[in-house]
Amino acid sequence: MKFLNKCILILALGIVCTSCKKYLDVTPENVGTIDYAFRNRNEAENYLFTCYSTLQKLFQVQYDPAFCTSAEIYFPNNLTDNQYIDPVGFNLIRGNQTSANPGLNFWDGTNQGQPMFVAIRRCNTMLENIDKPVDLTPAEKKRWVAEVKFLKAYYHFVLFRLYGPIPITDKNLPINSSIEEVRVQRAPVDSVVNYMVNLIDQAATDLPVTIQNQVKELGRITKPIALSVKAQILATAASPLFNGNPDYAGLKSKSGALLFPAASDPAKWDRAAAAVREAIDVCESNGNSLHKFIPPANISKLSDSLRTELDIQTAITEKWELNTEMIWALNPYFGAQTNCGPRLTAKAAANPAFQGTFAVPLAEQELFYTHNGVPINEDKTWDYNNRYSIRTGDYANRFYLLNGYQTVKAHFDREPRFYADLAFDGSIWFGNGLVNQEALYSVQGRGSSSFAGPTDNIRINVTGYWPKKLVNYLTVYDDGYTLEPFRLPVIRLAGLYLLYAETLNEQGKPYTDVVPWLDKVRKRAGLPGIVDAWKNYSRQPTKFMSQTGLRAIIHQETRIELAFECQPGWDLRRWKELQSVLSEPVKGWNIYEQEPENYYKVKTLAVPVFNVKDYLWPIQDNDLIVNPNLTQNPNW
Repeated sequence: MKFLNKCILILALGIVCTSCKKYLDVTPENVGTIDYAFRNRNEAENYLFTCYSTLQKLFQVQYDPAFCTSAEIYFPNNLTDNQYIDPVGFNLIRGNQTSANPGLNFWDGTNQGQPMFVAIRRCNTMLENIDKPVDLTPAEKKRWVAEVKFLKAYYHFVLFRLYGPIPITDKNLPINSSIEEVRVQRAPVDSVVNYMVNLIDQAATDLPVTIQNQVKELGRITKPIALSVKAQILATAASPLFNGNPDYAGLKSKSGALLFPAASDPAKWDRAAAAVREAIDVCESNGNSLHKFIPPANISKLSDSLRTELDIQTAITEKWELNTEMIWALNPYFGAQTNCGPRLTAKAAANPAFQGTFAVPLAEQELFYTHNGVPINEDKTWDYNNRYSIRTGDYANRFYLLNGYQTVKAHFDREPRFYADLAFDGSIWFGNGLVNQEALYSVQGRGSSSFAGPTDNIRINVTGYWPKKLVNYLTVYDDGYTLEPFRLPVIRLAGLYLLYAETLNEQGKPYTDVVPWLDKVRKRAGLPGIVDAWKNYSRQPTKFMSQTGLRAIIHQETRIELAFECQPGWDLRRWKELQSVLSEPVKGWNIYEQEPENYYKVKTLAVPVFNVKDYLWPIQDNDLIVNPNLTQNPNW
């Protein structure tokens, strides 16, 4: 064990030296001692950026548990010779998760999971040696300590959302630690939550409110980021998965301590609500507001519908420094645009690099509201029972659907986020080099002869829906491509508004206190307020007046607004609703058919496998052998 600890220490030290001062591009060299790593300010800064480096690797969407396992996106596992996407994460909903060899193993850093305990150990090393560089100014030291404390809390949070109660790693163990000291135990949920929150509270005091030098420092942690994550932590802890969950009532550590609270504590929602409100107040006072699209000079005319669509899309794809809604975004540019959009031209169809393989299931499409702002199965003016019948696009809908083209009634009279977030056969695509609203591309997706249809065994969208939201309208795919990069949001202001509405409702506040926060988001999305929409159009006109009914509205609103942003998957888990979502088969259209009557036949693609045990990740069996003080999660 001593030898193992020495190897781990040397490995951690081997990443600290780099000639690049940008933490996004850390190139480690083999450096042998802590003293060298902290001999001066420059070397210490390199180590700071190394503490950030795991953060930058966390958010490749194909390896994000929330993105892969929530059935928002379906990726087929039978694509031959697909060198672009490793399906290990997407395969978990097929029942491939095992305790012998877990997929997306963030505990050990295997099977496309990041080694979170290694990341935490680096943070501890930084904090334990921050006094060594004599040329480090007191102001820099305070800020760096605060950043690393936040990172340590966040890395614990990553593990907490996956595994529940985890060992708290507050300090690195000495090299001469005994075997029993090394064999750590899992700490109770409340202890882990309080530890993370205390770290963030310590950090927030010394973090900058805003980044002044955006060229060099954009992406480093700020006070609004820290307080927003604190709000997420406390909302997670207050939610049914962790707050009095009967499924985990008897789970104990090896010392006999209960790892989950025995009963639900409503006061946790009070704490969460206060944290969300504090985050909102700090963000708004710092200038954050819901994003609105500002057309560039080459876009001279926009219909109201297209302007609203671009308000929604560019809240995701606008440059961070220009996006007033963005609180925290990923620093590596989002690299999966070719998987998220359909091929729109003959040249694009001939280019094997344009994949389009991230398929949105039919159930996700049906989550979006009607244009009246209520669910499609509630709207008394919308023909739900005949939604799969054929209808021809007309002039009135020409900015959303191709005029004269046959599609299904389900694509008509939907909310603006439906058209902003999804591309499908017959839909209009603003962008890809065309910004004249009267002459735009449309998606041709029926059969193998169409541009976007299945042309080989690799480039297939198996449902007939693409996550358009994740493609910048300025990106052009043709014979080559001009990629307009963007950073995928981790937290934006709309998400905080929705989270605040949730916490208020869970506190039992009257709907009059809750719905204004929902309506802020809905107004930007071009929808009427909750009260007007339900009273005038819903078959359940009083739904918003009860806590249970309003909870359902909040959850659906959250899943729509944050779709494909790697957040709804975590929400479905903490709400204990993911099992219900995954109890339904994954469905799509009959994509190989050319005629609309045959194409628009519902086809079952997969039957997800998800049981209660799948809410938490298994700890690898071998870890339990190496450390018998660890307790396995239930039913693994």
